[in-house]
Parts: sequence; C-alpha cells; structure tokens
Amino acid sequence: MKSPFLIFTALCAWTLVTAAPVEKVKNGRVVVQDITLQPGETEPAGGGFPSVTLFFSDGVIVKTPADKTATTKVNRGVTVFRDATAARISAAGSTPVRFVRIEFPGAGLDDVWGRTGLSPNYQLLIENRYARVYDIKISAGTSEPLHTHHDRVVVCFSGAKLRHAFPDGHEEDSSIQTDDSLWRKGQTHVGKNIGTTNFWAIAVEPK
Repeated sequence: MKSPFLIFTALCAWTLVTAAPVEKVKNGRVVVQDITLQPGETEPAGGGFPSVTLFFSDGVIVKTPADKTATTKVNRGVTVFRDATAARISAAGSTPVRFVRIEFPGAGLDDVWGRTGLSPNYQLLIENRYARVYDIKISAGTSEPLHTHHDRVVVCFSGAKLRHAFPDGHEEDSSIQTDDSLWRKGQTHVGKNIGTTNFWAIAVEPK
C-alpha cells in the first residue's frame, strides 16, 4: 500500500500538468482567458482561433512542439499575435508565467484603422484583419485629449482612478484594477487620471 505522502506527491504532480484558465470575457467578438503556467506546464488548448497574448509577468517560455522554436524570454507587457495554427506555449523557466489570451472567433475585416480616433500618446502595437492593439499610458493627475475607442478588451498593467468626460458634458468614473481584463463598449471621451498612480493598459479592439 502506498504511503499518504506518496499519494499526496502524485496528486500534486498531476495538478501541475494542466493549467486551469480563468475566463474573463466571452461574447461573439472575443474569448478572454487569464492563464498562469507553473514551471513545466503547457497552456490549455484554445478554440483554434487567431489570438493576441499579453504577458502579465516576466518569464521564460517555449512553444510546443519544442523543435519549432527556441526558448524565449518574455517581459510584463509583451504583446504577441498568434495565428490559428500557432503552437501552444509552456513555462520553461523556474517561475510561473501569467498571461491573457484573447481569441477572435470572427472572420475579421480587411479595414485598416491605423491611428484613426486614437489619442496622440497611444502607441499602436499590432493591427491586422482581426484586431487593433494599442498601448495606453496616463500619468497620475493628467488628462488625454478627446479620442474614440471601438469596442475593446482593456488589459490593465497599472491600475488607476479614472474619470471619463463625454462630449455631452457628463462625466463617469471608470477605474480598473492592476492585472484585470475587462470588456468596454466603444465611446468617445476625454480620459482623466484623477488618482495618485500612473495608468498603463493595453486595449485590444476586435474587428
């Protein structure tokens, strides 16, 4: 008969085989999963759709099967587009790797949005037929000019207390917590950081 210690050890090893994703958003436009890989774990299979991956943590990853790519270091905020045939990733280092995977089940559009509607301080990271992805930073106590967003997923790397001022004159508080991922409807507004922390997020607009 196996000892309780050996049984416990085997169960612990088994639980590290498959990462359990946390579903953050699911609608007709996107499927958003928050995934943490322990060392040696591989991400669970997705829906087989094109996707954008945004890393919450520094770490080392390798795509599987391993013979298709070298081991890669990633840093917090790194954002990567992956097509429907892309291999899954594994945590290859000694620390967990946390990321958000945003899948696009739709066919996408050929439209090119470029910087249309965006605030001048935004950095455009990725654009293709499936999504437009851009980096947003608003320092504490500052505002950005009037701009327009499409429907989007907002992935927050540094949370802040925000206030949005709309063209009709009304204002709404719209804060977001560090390491959260939320679905936001498209709108035109002025963004104000009314808190004491700098705001950093990456917006992913599905087409």
